Amino acid sequence: MPAAATARPDVKGFYEERTSSIQYVVSDPLTKRCAIIDPVLDFDERSGATATVQADRILDYVAEKGLTVEWILDTHPHADHFSAAAYLKEKTGAPTSIGSEVVGVQKLWKSIYNWPDLETDGSQWDHLFTDGERFSVGSIAGHVIYSPGHTLASITYVIGDAAFVHDTIFMPDSGTARADFPGGDARQLWRSISKILALPDETRLFTGHDYQPNGREARWESTVGEEKRCNPHLAGVTEDEFVRLREARDRTLPMPKLILHALQVNIRGGRLPEPESNGARYLKFPLNALQGAAWG
Repeated sequence: MPAAATARPDVKGFYEERTSSIQYVVSDPLTKRCAIIDPVLDFDERSGATATVQADRILDYVAEKGLTVEWILDTHPHADHFSAAAYLKEKTGAPTSIGSEVVGVQKLWKSIYNWPDLETDGSQWDHLFTDGERFSVGSIAGHVIYSPGHTLASITYVIGDAAFVHDTIFMPDSGTARADFPGGDARQLWRSISKILALPDETRLFTGHDYQPNGREARWESTVGEEKRCNPHLAGVTEDEFVRLREARDRTLPMPKLILHALQVNIRGGRLPEPESNGARYLKFPLNALQGAAWG
């Protein structure tokens, strides 16, 4: 295989229906080394049950393709699902990583949760990526774009010709991500999206969610060129217009149903709370701490 071919990684998306999330395995066909991006730990809020069905699907794929996991990457602390990063580290030994600004998210939610013992130095991950930092997946070069707006800590992973844009840009028929979570900002989101859209038009973009508008099949891959031409939140839109549109839209949205459940797990790298004296684990969340009630 020519060395040039390694600039185009293989990308396998795994759609998680309960939270409309996409998890990824991005691999180098030359070296068979891979990264897992934004894995989901199953959680049922009605029963309180957790499971590893989604993460085990990923492990089965890795084994089937004969891949070696080099990285376990989260793009940001997720508000709508638990991260399976800690579980996958246990199973593969691969290092876990997230953006360095996660420390700001930890400090913000430490206050919201009244959690004095929470370490807010990012030490729950093996590596914290900074803006512009370079890394590799096998022989394929990658770099990080700091892309806040949806959260304080959001980053985009660019691996060869593929960019994993998390909750910034959705499919061209679906617009962009909300920016009203604690620490979010619509103007920051626009500027982050602008950096992503400055990549070459042929760059493949892989989104973090797809909500299947009009009942179509789930989709998660587009290109920079398609988004610039067809996304109604971006095509022919100015920064001020985007901010007005995004803020107006966000005012109509209730908070995700799992935000208070998920953040206390995800700001600790996907670790569940430690067992208490009876051996059970307990989630804790505050009442009346966030705007966006479902009846608002």
